[in-house]
Amino acid sequence: MATTNLPTTIKAVYQQDPKLTTLKLLQTPIPKASGPEEHLVKIKATAPCLGELGWEVNFPSLFPPNRERVPGTEAAGIIATSPPSSPFKPGDEVYFRLHARFPGCLREYTIIHTEELALKPKTLDWIEASATPLSTLTAWQGLFTQGILDKKGISGDADARAHNSKLRVLITGASGSVGAWALHFAAAAGAGAVVAQCGSFSIEEAKKAGATEIIDYKKQSIADWAQEDASREVDLVLDCVGGPTLAECWSAVKKNGVLLSVVGSPDELKPGSVTKDLAKSTWFLMDCKGDDLKEIADFIDERGLKPQIDSVVEFEDFQAAYDKVEQKKAKGKVVIKVDI
Repeated sequence: MATTNLPTTIKAVYQQDPKLTTLKLLQTPIPKASGPEEHLVKIKATAPCLGELGWEVNFPSLFPPNRERVPGTEAAGIIATSPPSSPFKPGDEVYFRLHARFPGCLREYTIIHTEELALKPKTLDWIEASATPLSTLTAWQGLFTQGILDKKGISGDADARAHNSKLRVLITGASGSVGAWALHFAAAAGAGAVVAQCGSFSIEEAKKAGATEIIDYKKQSIADWAQEDASREVDLVLDCVGGPTLAECWSAVKKNGVLLSVVGSPDELKPGSVTKDLAKSTWFLMDCKGDDLKEIADFIDERGLKPQIDSVVEFEDFQAAYDKVEQKKAKGKVVIKVDI
């Protein structure tokens, strides 16, 4: 199935040299969807990811040779063409995070695969929807796929909520894009305690999201907080900060607990004085799962939640948008309008 009157050429932004973060706008042929899972999607907006322009240099094995270097791994848009067996049809409004090895979303049309797609939350506009997939998938999978909370607790499943109620969860960087979503998910699933590590300026927001305990990093380290009271130890840590903060999380996690980070390897930062063994300690990357995004969309629509947006820029300002993200000057997501 296909939308009629598709253009033959489109505007697309390329990273021509993987060693450089400079981008260039070009006019290129519209991509062709050919595989049984491939959809041509008209992009409405996309959001840069921190470090994205260095991935090919830092993780070369993940990328095919001579790939088409179009950045932008999360976006929202409208299905233009879909394969016959697809659950999605032309005209469907979707949001997604695509695998980084594929050409991205910083162009007017791109190819998205069935497994990556979900209908966008009805309560989010295009800007908000484009800023949501990566952060929510990371938080969701950190708690429910990699972590030990049961997602069925969100829907009220009694056994799941009984299980979750026995667990204490610590989320570092709780005022950031991933951490804030993790607070909402953990609280909604019925975690026995949701500990948020954040700054003074974010305490009220963290409590609104469901935090039951606060560690103000401007006043106290995680290690000092944990050592004040042995009962503060947690069963699960989802670290969104890395570095010294991740190292301190070893003081807070219980023996045989789970320590996850989206930033770095917990084992590499394990203090020499720590002797406890954990059931799991790992750095993980989120998976581009449309099925998870479908559940997340339902969650967002039911609760009227919104992503953190730093700023919105026009398509032609793509370089400034990426520079701001790379320089860590953004508080929340920077969104690039492609066709709004």
